[in-house]
Amino acid sequence: MKRYLYLWHRWLGIGLCLFMALWFFSGMVMLYVGYPKLTPREHFAHLPQLRLQDCCVDLGTALRSADAERNPASIRLIMVAGTPRYLFGYPGHASVAVDARTGQRLQPIDRDQALASARQYDPGAKASYRGAVSEDLWSHSRALDAERPLQRVQLDDGERTLLYISGHTGEVVRDASALERGWNLVGAWLHWLYPLRGIGADGLWSNLVIYLSLAGTLMALLGAVIGILRWRLRQPYRSGSRSPYRGFARWHHIGGLLFGVLAITWIFSGLMSMNPWRLFSSSAPLNVAAYQGGPLTAAAFPLSANEALARFGQQGFKARELEWRLIGGAGYLVGHEGAGRTRVLSMADGQVLERLPRDVLERAAQAILPQGQMHSEQLETYDFYYYARAEHSMLGHLEKRLPVLRVRFEDPQQSWLHLDLYTGEMLGVLDQPRRVSRWLFSLLHSWDWLPLLQQRPLWDAWMILFSLGGLVLSVSGVVLGWRRLAK
Repeated sequence: MKRYLYLWHRWLGIGLCLFMALWFFSGMVMLYVGYPKLTPREHFAHLPQLRLQDCCVDLGTALRSADAERNPASIRLIMVAGTPRYLFGYPGHASVAVDARTGQRLQPIDRDQALASARQYDPGAKASYRGAVSEDLWSHSRALDAERPLQRVQLDDGERTLLYISGHTGEVVRDASALERGWNLVGAWLHWLYPLRGIGADGLWSNLVIYLSLAGTLMALLGAVIGILRWRLRQPYRSGSRSPYRGFARWHHIGGLLFGVLAITWIFSGLMSMNPWRLFSSSAPLNVAAYQGGPLTAAAFPLSANEALARFGQQGFKARELEWRLIGGAGYLVGHEGAGRTRVLSMADGQVLERLPRDVLERAAQAILPQGQMHSEQLETYDFYYYARAEHSMLGHLEKRLPVLRVRFEDPQQSWLHLDLYTGEMLGVLDQPRRVSRWLFSLLHSWDWLPLLQQRPLWDAWMILFSLGGLVLSVSGVVLGWRRLAK
């Protein structure tokens, strides 16, 4: 039996230790440089203030021009290439832009329009057109699917920023600095095995990552068992050592004893990040459509964009983006400022609010399960299930403001909602399977544990030490595997 333990560990290690070494090294890079994305802070910082003199067509006209057959999931108004545009999002379909001055639906974006959008993003930088792509190294995210094809523009700014511009709306949807692009070649791009997506293996990518991680977990478990079996606690070997190995084999043995458990949990949690075999997908997901209370139609928004800007301006609030939102069937216009602040204009009474009343969100949430039990609480501090991460991290761009309203339902999946009191946005549904994922992925993989996250650089030291230990373990395994193959 022991012989088979050794053989399985050896040959799995020969095939996988190089991947492990790459994962540990690239993981350390990802601690500080994440995959390129346009964060809300960057988005609003580069938008000009909305100025709607002699503008705009009413929302009903814009909706009919965009798509008379479907109701949009989102409606926004921003300046694009120096002109105001309504932007409409439709689930499973391409985004649509309507010129707010004329009410005409815009055709696909060409070179000149892409350059104009880039000049708005950074008026002081020279912009060079780099062509259109459907997907490339820095645009693998599924969040960009509604904007493809993407127009690329290179800025001659201090960061050598590459912009990705929606081929349908002209909006800048991603930026990637030279530093991000350079480090990501040995960071997230390598960590997530994205090179496989550029050689025709896109359909196999998910399964490749899952089964490599599964094999890596088995390899590490076998190594831990062997490491314990080969370590002599009571009587040392003839050499006087507790380990029978020398050189790289000794490094591998002792490294495994010191960091083996952490390596097992890290590989296993990486596997869990892929939601293998849909383990964390609910069998009966909560239908939250009733929270909105109806489709986004012009009838719910009697006040125009100009009136909204005027009322925001009376409070010294200079909106750069307007967002139309329904909460429990009531219409609200959300204004976003450059510094990330928001204000909400109620369509019912024309009042401008800094935060929505808690009872408004509770009534809208109760409509999801009218006859079900619901409990709500207002969180004033972060906790294990609601917390903020650094912007560059995988989900760090998602705003997690405080206070926030948490609603718990007594449905089969014990679903929780987090509702933003500042905008009314539903920040996510956290049901039982997703809470399990929080433990098995976020906690074990990136140590999203508040006592560590809030005590940096303690978190940094822990993650780097752990990663270096895993790197020593993996590199020594690569050397041993190479030597075995050479024989």
